[in-house]
Amino acid sequence: MTEQLRMMAVHAHPDDESSKGAATMAKYVSEGVDVLVVTCTGGERGSILNPKLQGDPYIEEHIHEVRAKEMDEARDILGVKQEWLGFVDSGLPEGDPLPPLPEGCFALQDVDEAAGRLVKLIREFRPHVITTYDENGGYPHPDHIMTHKISMVAFEAAGDPERYPEAGEPWQPQKLYYNQGFNRPRTQALHDALLERGMESPYGEWLERWHTMGRERTLTTYVPCGDFFEIRDKALIAHATQIDPDGGWFRVPLDLQREVWPTEEYELAKSLVDTSLPEDDLFAGIRNN
Repeated sequence: MTEQLRMMAVHAHPDDESSKGAATMAKYVSEGVDVLVVTCTGGERGSILNPKLQGDPYIEEHIHEVRAKEMDEARDILGVKQEWLGFVDSGLPEGDPLPPLPEGCFALQDVDEAAGRLVKLIREFRPHVITTYDENGGYPHPDHIMTHKISMVAFEAAGDPERYPEAGEPWQPQKLYYNQGFNRPRTQALHDALLERGMESPYGEWLERWHTMGRERTLTTYVPCGDFFEIRDKALIAHATQIDPDGGWFRVPLDLQREVWPTEEYELAKSLVDTSLPEDDLFAGIRNN
């Protein structure tokens, strides 16, 4: 095809875009693909996970502004565009029984109404490919699950002129993927490689309890993007309230990652074009149409 390729990545919170598929996005940006990150919430209820910043009164009082600035920095590092859907973070409920979700939060919105905002962005940006989360949210955070729900509705509705007529001219994306970068084969491969080299692995306990984390997913698409792992990590570190630069995310040397597992993985959920699995390109079947 002759027109510029466009990709939309739909995420729940600022920082999700840098921990899920960031190297893929940076790779496509380098190839001239137009990439838009859609962030559903402002991350207002996210805990401050970086121990170096915990207890900072300014951050605690201005968390919405701080996380927005972090998103700006990560966006610039990745070279992507970014839009906010404007919903309020639901938080991650803890306890037994779980407490009710906060009134007005993203996860309590009407799915069809909330999807309308995403349909408007799809019709404006006109992506060929959309990435989002699976039905479990990747992990069962209520905002991740809601992100999945509105993404599925919007993918189906964006091309239908009878749905959301106020949201602009219809546009039908061609493919939809679930991010599956946190998968068992990758984790096991990196774990084994670290132990073989006499290094400590951060994945041992994670692998031991993998069976409690839901069913295994089908990996259909492996995007080679090892050359962009530095950009991925730099974007993730930009989310300073969420990421400890000395933490487990960064314990596996980049050279080892490139040698053992130089791809990011996806699960093809919907396709309106012919493609052969496994793929190495999210635009497989689109580039040649």
